[in-house]
Amino acid sequence: MNIPRPEHPNPQFERENWVNLNGEWEFELDRGISGRDRRFYEREHLDSKIIVPFCPESILSGVGNTDYLNCVWYLKRVKIKKCNKRVILHFGAVDYESYVYVNHKEVYHNIGGYVGFDIDITDYVEMGKENIITVCAIDTHPNGKASGKQSENYYSIECCYTRTTGIWQTVWLEYVEKNYIKSVRYYTSIEQKSVQIEIETVGNAEFKAIATYNGKAVGEASAKLHTGISHLTLSLSELHLWEAGKGRLYDLELTYGKDKVKSYFGIRSTAFDNKNYLLNGKPLFLRTVLDQGYYKEGIYTAKNEEELYRDIQLSFEAGFNGARLHQKVFEPRFLYHCDKMGYLVFGEAPNAHLDYSDMNQLTPFLLEWQREVKRDFNHPSIIGWCPLNETWDWDNRHQNDDFIRALYYSTKAMDTTRPCIGTSGNYQVVSDIYDLHDYIQDTQDFKKIYLAPTYEEFASNYDNHPWHGGVSKYQKSTDYKDMALFLSEFGGIRWDIDGIEGGWGYGNAPKTEEEFLERFEGLTNALINCPYICGFCYTQLYDIEQEVNGLYTYERKPKFDIQKIKSIIQAKKH
Repeated sequence: MNIPRPEHPNPQFERENWVNLNGEWEFELDRGISGRDRRFYEREHLDSKIIVPFCPESILSGVGNTDYLNCVWYLKRVKIKKCNKRVILHFGAVDYESYVYVNHKEVYHNIGGYVGFDIDITDYVEMGKENIITVCAIDTHPNGKASGKQSENYYSIECCYTRTTGIWQTVWLEYVEKNYIKSVRYYTSIEQKSVQIEIETVGNAEFKAIATYNGKAVGEASAKLHTGISHLTLSLSELHLWEAGKGRLYDLELTYGKDKVKSYFGIRSTAFDNKNYLLNGKPLFLRTVLDQGYYKEGIYTAKNEEELYRDIQLSFEAGFNGARLHQKVFEPRFLYHCDKMGYLVFGEAPNAHLDYSDMNQLTPFLLEWQREVKRDFNHPSIIGWCPLNETWDWDNRHQNDDFIRALYYSTKAMDTTRPCIGTSGNYQVVSDIYDLHDYIQDTQDFKKIYLAPTYEEFASNYDNHPWHGGVSKYQKSTDYKDMALFLSEFGGIRWDIDGIEGGWGYGNAPKTEEEFLERFEGLTNALINCPYICGFCYTQLYDIEQEVNGLYTYERKPKFDIQKIKSIIQAKKH
């Protein structure tokens, strides 16, 4: 059979010698979470089949079971070629807690459903023979852990959707030299016309980096390295800046002894001053859209690579220059297309359902967030980080502010090159950007706030509007006049063209298409002409299940004349 999602899952760190393990695996449900006690990992077979990398809730998996799947098991026989190399097993993502076995022996335990992990299984496999890989994935709902927009109810409801359990990204093998590159990190400099490479290596060998642009050699650097972390500066003979809509990327060939890795980088700077977003030191108004990374057939997983870049293209066609990648860690292949196309995005964590009043929840959440920041650091398309969304103070629990501080300061320690939104919307504690959410549907009320003649009147009107209800204690106690303001959620106008039962959106649905466009233009135009914000994010790009406030349907069909939407989004200030 054809292998689904056959492309390399990580174009920024790609070796030729790899094997895609997607396709048919043996599969079994374990509703009582008793399989480990019953020693399922010693089995030679499981009782059914599944198509990886699609979750068992999805149509594409061949299972299509949307019940609570507390625990699932996978098994695959893999022929390991006879060679004198290290064998590395990679999982793109497994939701939520996973145990990995090779030939019936436990080799790894992972917590966190959104960022992948790799395992050196060399000492557990028989070279030149067939080996058994078994995976146990435990994912109970509800349980208070961070699970993004996955519904904690049996059914999907409002802005929460079908759950994802188990393997949902590509699984692959790499055959790696004994001396090899473990990871790289790129620090680019416009002023120095260079890239500093932080290299983590295993073994002793000669490291070399060769940079090209459109096939032309533009820089080279080399050094003798040893196991550990080293730094090397590569000067460039040509400077090509990564910009919005123009993803100018340099290709990199990295070698370490016999180990060879293909990579790339983009040169740009990203920052916020007290009013504007700055890309390469120049103000750029952020006209972004909410993208939640859901697909009708695959749920969390795109059917093919075309579905990944199609969503970016649809966003551009609607006039946006970027997106909030909302409540989900998007796969590296998607970010690769953002990089190529010059698409500005915020990297976020799926914190919905997380109890941030409980410091015991901090450790697993923080550890996976740190892995996300490390994994995605090199993508020029990511212009900022946002670990938390809407830290609602439910039931007067008074979330622990140290929880939010720990995430913010950890982010800043790991990445000094990007700004961090401590919390997007509502209760904020510490942040580089003051982030607002506003789903007011009345255009006159909206204009009264965002087109107020003075900053003081704007702040007062926002704070005192009944819809906001004083949700931000930070706003009430701190003068945010000197911070960049980003309206990262607005609109969400309900418009259902498919007659979805229980269709949900914000506020009352317009009665006609003309009324929709009038409201859409009124809200958007007020923000474009607001002197107090650096950009906006419209909710949302496409419908998801019962949530019908997208500009496109769940099948990605435009609901409106998309040129009219584009003209509104790209309107100039007046």
